[in-house]
Amino acid sequence: MGSRAATTATATIAAVTVVWVSWAAVAADASVSRGGGGREREEVEYDGRALIIEGERRMLFSGSIHYPRSTPSMWPSLITKAKEGGLDVIQTYVFWNVHEPIIGQYNFEGRYDLVRFIKEVHAQGLYVSLRIGPFVESEWKYGGFPFWLHDVPGITFRCDNEPFKWHMERFVTKIVDMMKSEELYYPQGGPIIISQIENEYQMVEPAFHQRGPPYVRWAASMAVALQTGVPWMMCKQNDAPDPVINSCNGLICGETFVGPNSPNKPSLWTENWTTKYLVYGKEAKFRSAEDIAFATALFIAKKNGSFVNYYMYHGGTNFGRSASSFVTTGYYDHAPLDEYGLIWQPTWAHLGKLHAAIKLSSEPLLWGTYTNQSFSQFQEAHIFQTNSGKCIAFLVNFNKHQIAAIKFRNTTFELPAKSISVLLNCRNETFNTAKVTAQNGTRSAKIVDHLKNAERWKVFSEEIASIRNAEFTTNQLLEQMSTTKDATDYLWYSVSYNHTPFSGQELLQVESRAHVLHAFVNNEFVGSVHGSHHGPPLIVLDTPIPLVQGQNNISLLSVMVGSPDSGAYLERRFAGLRSVSIRQRAAASQNLNNHQWAYQVGLVGEKEQIYSDKGSENAEWRSIKNSTNKPLMWYKTTFDAPHGDDPVALNLSSMGKGEVWINGESIGRYWVSFKASNGQPSQSLYHVPRSFLKDKQNLLILFEEIGGDPVEITVNTMSVTRVCSRVSETSTPSVFSKSKQPSVHLHCQEGKRIEAIEFASYGNSFGDCEGHGVGSCHSNSSKSVVEKACVGKFSCSISVTSSMFGGDPCPGTEKSLFVVASCS
Repeated sequence: MGSRAATTATATIAAVTVVWVSWAAVAADASVSRGGGGREREEVEYDGRALIIEGERRMLFSGSIHYPRSTPSMWPSLITKAKEGGLDVIQTYVFWNVHEPIIGQYNFEGRYDLVRFIKEVHAQGLYVSLRIGPFVESEWKYGGFPFWLHDVPGITFRCDNEPFKWHMERFVTKIVDMMKSEELYYPQGGPIIISQIENEYQMVEPAFHQRGPPYVRWAASMAVALQTGVPWMMCKQNDAPDPVINSCNGLICGETFVGPNSPNKPSLWTENWTTKYLVYGKEAKFRSAEDIAFATALFIAKKNGSFVNYYMYHGGTNFGRSASSFVTTGYYDHAPLDEYGLIWQPTWAHLGKLHAAIKLSSEPLLWGTYTNQSFSQFQEAHIFQTNSGKCIAFLVNFNKHQIAAIKFRNTTFELPAKSISVLLNCRNETFNTAKVTAQNGTRSAKIVDHLKNAERWKVFSEEIASIRNAEFTTNQLLEQMSTTKDATDYLWYSVSYNHTPFSGQELLQVESRAHVLHAFVNNEFVGSVHGSHHGPPLIVLDTPIPLVQGQNNISLLSVMVGSPDSGAYLERRFAGLRSVSIRQRAAASQNLNNHQWAYQVGLVGEKEQIYSDKGSENAEWRSIKNSTNKPLMWYKTTFDAPHGDDPVALNLSSMGKGEVWINGESIGRYWVSFKASNGQPSQSLYHVPRSFLKDKQNLLILFEEIGGDPVEITVNTMSVTRVCSRVSETSTPSVFSKSKQPSVHLHCQEGKRIEAIEFASYGNSFGDCEGHGVGSCHSNSSKSVVEKACVGKFSCSISVTSSMFGGDPCPGTEKSLFVVASCS
């Protein structure tokens, strides 16, 4: 494989690339206040090895936490847990459409308080990576663009187009100026150490032909000219213009990244995907802690990586209508911090141990000479060593199925399948990506209120639109998003059809580029059809319909489940009905496309805001009797907030599809009737942030599109009720442990204690948290020893040694300690 180029092998600093402008010029500007941001500091710089902060190269671990996907009351805890997980940096996008929903009118309140979020990160001693974009994708509606941008005359998004560039520069400047005025850039004493302009543009650039490359150069120049005193980066843009840094996004950047496009730029990974975002109709796919750790270690070892950001570290919740097409309300639920902000084990702790192991050897990684060694097709070593002898080695086994024994510097190391061993001082294994000693946890939903009493529920029937109650009419089928301005998921198309009876059955055929279609004839439901995230863009309804002689009202409710978030020419996307016809079997069809169509944007309940306290009081609610499992129904009840601090969720398994509000706050879309291949809903539990709740009489409103039974809804609290851990007597002790012996470490989530030890065995037990048993080797004192050490405590630690259990129960057999504990 050979040695790395001298520019990265040298032990001295490569030529330092400084951001184009001097921060002194900005500091000299009398408009920049120094009132409370702290002392002035040097600009953040970089070279071919790392970002340079206060003259020092830094090895940085980062995690994405998006402020609109959680609540201000959650931010401190999320950031604290990220810091405890070994992160140095919090990364977030800036979401243009929430900040400027109407052109020239800005919103930085509540969940959108970007400054408050960054200041909370700063207060906890972490840095910030600010991805301004302003295109973000992020499975966020319209890729983060405000929909009014669509209607700017002559605009083409994300290319060398003057109207787009004018608005983009205006918003980016707005954000940068806000950060400066709050003294949030690092040279001002703030936490922002790097920013991003654009996002994954290289993927769409060819579609813009000659208008793509000039746009890239313009975006880079525009950003750098804003004089922030910190570097800018572009992810997935291999030709990012100097001095902007090109960075990698993906699952395996240690294998796919082409590397920095200059020897004077560091190797950055802006999105190390911790799982896969979930879409309705699909099963959740998990990424194991071992796989994430392997990818992270390989990027550092093989690509000289010095900045790794986990996307997401906390995914959170797509409140309201913020999710893009078909994306679930829960976002990256199995990230190191789950949707509710609970620690997801073992991912969180396993990565934390990797971070600690890497930082023990940051000096040779950032300053040492790099060499590598190949042992076979699947095994290799990456070594970093300083002139003073400080050394770190990464022993890699790419074989996914077989253990490998390799001899490195006169010592034989046994490498598990698909693993990387991190050797401190190039001798002692301090971490292995495949050896998980962190505890596992089982999250559970506890029912605290069953809303089963029908007397608690009221119902309001949504009116079916018709020609008579139309907002406007036209002789064509309109594009949906342009008509609704993306202010609602719903658009009614209505037409009157004059029917002459004949012998045969009439069929309604509708072709649509929306996501869902519900059809009604003379106020009677006749059928629905929906698409899917990976399905064809065109959905087709072909159904028999009952018609009466004379005029018939055909009402078609076209539904979007989020707007598109990516791709070239986003402003040209078409949604809504494309073709409507009536046909007789074995006869020609009658096309209705150019008939007079009546339109209603949104729902009556939306216009009257019956999900709010005031709007609810004005609505004509009636008894729920005989009104369940019917389409187009609004349901209303109240419930009290659960006691304690555990996160709250609604179980909506009994419902179909719609949206849900708590005290006027939308907690998002639900779609439990769209089952995955395993027969289960993609998401049945929907997060209700504690800050949305009052102690008593919380107003719960649901709009149900297709039919459900709200009486079966339950209010639940979410917690980790069971923890377990298995550690071998040959395991490497944690770098966090004061003991030199391998140990089982257990801890319950905040406010809970270890109530009981469900299982404990020192020996060769088998199984996992849910199912386990004693093997042929077992110490009878296992449970009593663990109970004495753990019961009644928030956390405990038990050394995995025979002396702890009164002797060796089976000499010559490799043993481990496996413990399952319950928390309450």
